[in-house]
Amino acid sequence: MVVQQYRYGGGARAACALAVAGVMAVTAGCSGEDDGSAAEDGSGQRAVAAQRPLDLLGQAADVLAEAGGAEARTSMETAAGGTRVTIRGQGSYDFRKQVGRLKVALPEDAAGTDAAGADGHRPITELLAPGALYMKNRGAGVPDDKWVRIDTTALKDGNLVTGGVTDPMAAAELLRGAADVTYVGKTELAGVTVRHYRGVADLRRAAAAASPLSRGALSAAAKGFSNDAVPFDAYLDEDGRLRKVRHRFSFSSEADGPAVSVVSTLLLYGFGAPLPVALPDDEDIYTGEIQQG
Repeated sequence: MVVQQYRYGGGARAACALAVAGVMAVTAGCSGEDDGSAAEDGSGQRAVAAQRPLDLLGQAADVLAEAGGAEARTSMETAAGGTRVTIRGQGSYDFRKQVGRLKVALPEDAAGTDAAGADGHRPITELLAPGALYMKNRGAGVPDDKWVRIDTTALKDGNLVTGGVTDPMAAAELLRGAADVTYVGKTELAGVTVRHYRGVADLRRAAAAASPLSRGALSAAAKGFSNDAVPFDAYLDEDGRLRKVRHRFSFSSEADGPAVSVVSTLLLYGFGAPLPVALPDDEDIYTGEIQQG
């Protein structure tokens, strides 16, 4: 397993490590006779089927902002050097303010115990915010009541993979850089009819088109990734809301290091008024050094 380490903190040192990875590029699949552009049956819903796939995907982040908030489940499968692990998360996200709160569970074979082995793989609480990631229960030596803050605009991957969770808004914003899109067809996801699209997103194009709150982190990723191409599968419901998206990232953690792969999947459901997310006060943020367990 590849572990990538970053150091943060204004004047004070803090080191945080999570298993990260990317994926081999995949080829877009073929579609059937229905290209996703046929008219709908007058249901009064957003005319998803009448729009071009590129337009639908480009608007996915905006539609989520209109929806307000949603419950989210995430998984991040990393593979490097013959080792494969999966990190899972669950929580809620406010697409208008672009903040969220998730509980992230590390797998048994990922770093998760302190020097005394007392951490016991406790779930990590993550608060996602524009330009920042806050983590609690992450790193030996950090007091239980303190948070670790990471500037995501300073990360080489823009926190697309570092935290074990791809920020839900960033996942949607990536679709603004979509190209070579294929409409795969209709399917059902948790009892909801969705349209499946497959394509490749360009990181630089997505960063340039992203909303101001997302642009900093995506721009960092566009500069830090050696490969701008991000294959994806996206599933939109009849109102144009993103229900599921799977991204396949591919990069090297070191200049001449082996390729690292990660498949990041986001599931969205329970749309409605977002739950409030309170970010930590300055005095609640740990600025010391995080020991490696």
